[in-house]
Amino acid sequence: MAELFEFLGLAALSSTQVMLVAGVVMVVLLLLGFPMMVPLMAGAMILMFSKYSMLPPGLLVQQMIGGVEQSVLVAVPMFILAADIIIKGRTADRLLDLVGSFVGHIRGGLPITTAVACTLFGAVSGSTQATVVAIGGPLRPRLIQAGYSDRFSMALIINASDIALLIPPSIGMIIYGVASGTSVGDLFIAGIGPGLMVLVLFSVYCYIYAVVKGFSPAPRARWGDRLRALRRATLAFGFPVIIVGGIYTGYFSPTEAASMSVAYALVLEVFVHREVSLADLPAVAMSTAMITTVVFILVAAGMGFSWIVSFAQLPDLLLGDLISGVSDSPLLVLALVAVAYFIGCMFVDPIVVILVLTPIFAPAIAATGLDPLHVGTIVVLQAAIGSATPPFGCDIFTAVAIFRRPYFEVIAGTPPFILILLLATVLLIVFPQIALFLPGLMG
Repeated sequence: MAELFEFLGLAALSSTQVMLVAGVVMVVLLLLGFPMMVPLMAGAMILMFSKYSMLPPGLLVQQMIGGVEQSVLVAVPMFILAADIIIKGRTADRLLDLVGSFVGHIRGGLPITTAVACTLFGAVSGSTQATVVAIGGPLRPRLIQAGYSDRFSMALIINASDIALLIPPSIGMIIYGVASGTSVGDLFIAGIGPGLMVLVLFSVYCYIYAVVKGFSPAPRARWGDRLRALRRATLAFGFPVIIVGGIYTGYFSPTEAASMSVAYALVLEVFVHREVSLADLPAVAMSTAMITTVVFILVAAGMGFSWIVSFAQLPDLLLGDLISGVSDSPLLVLALVAVAYFIGCMFVDPIVVILVLTPIFAPAIAATGLDPLHVGTIVVLQAAIGSATPPFGCDIFTAVAIFRRPYFEVIAGTPPFILILLLATVLLIVFPQIALFLPGLMG
């Protein structure tokens, strides 16, 4: 392999030139439709065999395997499995009925119900795509029937579902914790404040939108109906109690909390609600296995690429002057981080962006003494924005498949919500206590 790259003349190029060649090859492979892990591995191999042919090839494989050996990653398939189980059941409907009974009578009550329901289901599932499926299915027809445009309804569902990436159990927080060495449990707690802030901003926008468009509020629910809805949905709140409460009190690690969430989902949906039968579980497990396989292959490829990029000291070559120019200002460093992750997540899977960019920005973050929890919430917020931002946001394609609408129709209503999320980014950068208040309060 090294002889091939030498024959092609790549060995004679500088590290920056080789990185440019690798980038072009990766983009071409993406445009040709190859899965994301193929361009990542191609880029890593170009860098390794053209400039560091003295390294044993097995070292790259070792780094990839080491990337997925970390015990905290066991939480990822557990949370995915728990989400798949509750999607099969009727937990989403119970949460919808509860939220609607309390806020449905407010101006814009139905859109606000949608945003709150996405947040609550995100606290149960930890997956943006699972939230699009579970909440979007029943609520989109209701929004359209109430007179809201389809473009507004789909955009609201797509973007409100991204709150699931901020609040625990967030898979994005787990991946960032692995890439940066930050405590996943602390990241879970730090994400609650920004997640609630985004919910409030979306709710305010929905209220203003309803007032401007002249939508009338729905009748106020009776307290008897509210209590019945609360009783039916109460057990669903066991998930955040197990995850956040268990980690905060020290009873569970994030991995143990993930396992407990699976056990709780099984008991809740199979034996209490009886919406899922034992015969359904093999199909649910197969769905989880397929998603987990894709995630772990991406993690392995991303860790391999990140290792060779760090080994080649490319962060200093590519960003050294830029970072040194802003290193005296923590706000400018955070702004640079936010812009880089936001642009990256617009085009590439957020997991890959987190794994690749985190080692690049690690020196600048360490030099400015920024709180890793603050940085982590900003990074994951950009991943959330990217999940719903054209051209390649994963939630957009989930919505295209679920709602069976054309791509451009699905994204037509997203700009106002993306602007709101960018506003949330600015607020989070300027006011770090939005993320740090709860971790500080909990010690």
